[in-house]
Amino acid sequence: MSGRVGLLDYGSGNLHSAARAFAGAGADLVVTADLAELRRCDALVVPGVGAFAACMAGLTAAGGVELIAEWVEAGRPLFGICVGHQVLFEGGTEHGVDTAGLGLYPGRVVQLDARRLPHMGWNTVDVGEGSRLFAGLERERFYFVHSYAALHGPDDAVVTTATHEGATFVAAVERGPVSSTQFHPEKSGAAGAALIANWLRSW
Repeated sequence: MSGRVGLLDYGSGNLHSAARAFAGAGADLVVTADLAELRRCDALVVPGVGAFAACMAGLTAAGGVELIAEWVEAGRPLFGICVGHQVLFEGGTEHGVDTAGLGLYPGRVVQLDARRLPHMGWNTVDVGEGSRLFAGLERERFYFVHSYAALHGPDDAVVTTATHEGATFVAAVERGPVSSTQFHPEKSGAAGAALIANWLRSW
């Protein structure tokens, strides 16, 4: 880890639990909606809970869409969580409504083809080859709460998957300076804390 981490407060996300988890893993953390203050940070965390469209609306209103685009173009470290992971894709379809995403990853977020939704609770993951996020965590379980997910990750990324009732989906993506997880590392106990620490050490 080489600097300060900004947690983007745009009205969505488990800010308190995420802040505790990142600070507990050793991050020099600031939680703010102030874009100027965030731009002075070295890495950015984008949380998210709830609906895809609501998160995109919140990001747009807060100036987060432009901030994230600048951040990634500059090659700076970014970490997305849950819907903060989903909005990095091209778009999402939720309750019949199509919403454009940030387009950093190809593909769309759709409802899982599973009998029991939401997919809620602990699940194992199939770690992508060469993963830095999951180093030493290949056999661990992580905490998921979602009904929608991307089914395929970028071809030029390390993609970790999980399966719920036969439906396989993207659990995490590592693509250059951008990393993201469908699960909540801040709710995943010791395994989540170790994953956050792995991310902090990766830049």
